[in-house]
Amino acid sequence: MDIGQAQQDVRAVYRGGFYGQLVSGVVWLVAAAASVALSPPAGIVSLMAGGVLIFPLTTLLLKMTRGTSALPAGHPMAALAMQIAFTVPLGLLVALAAAGYREEWFFPASMVIVGAHYLPFTFLYGMRLFAVLGGVMVFGGVALALSGTGPFSLGGWLTGTLLVAFAFLLRKAADLRDSSSQHGSAATR
Repeated sequence: MDIGQAQQDVRAVYRGGFYGQLVSGVVWLVAAAASVALSPPAGIVSLMAGGVLIFPLTTLLLKMTRGTSALPAGHPMAALAMQIAFTVPLGLLVALAAAGYREEWFFPASMVIVGAHYLPFTFLYGMRLFAVLGGVMVFGGVALALSGTGPFSLGGWLTGTLLVAFAFLLRKAADLRDSSSQHGSAATR
């Protein structure tokens, strides 16, 4: 299988990342809301616990919408997808450590970690838009941490909103890319 076909499979199965980004965005928004309504530690717990639910909820939504929720066994991108996914829970240990030093660094540190995790999605999906998402999150997280201004929840609100917006942008970009490649391959036959 060639890389282009493998990337197209990833876009097709995961709908261009739409449901994953949508679920992730909701998790971040819930965590931001919990930090405002309850306390910053409640926001931290909400993001950590919600993060554990992202994959199962995304899988459930994929099954409910079209039935296919995973790459076939032995697919060349399956191992890469798994490896990328496991970077986040390990990385969030750093965000917890940062919050132990300065609580308000939790969301910005989480933004950097999750944003960096999106950079390899550029190859996995064959979509440069993931590099934009990752870059905005990484640099946004650093800027928030360095500025030291705003409420504890600000990084959660910004990231949640960004992820929901990118869910729709990524879906549209994947649809356009795959429809143009299908038209291009049909024209060359």
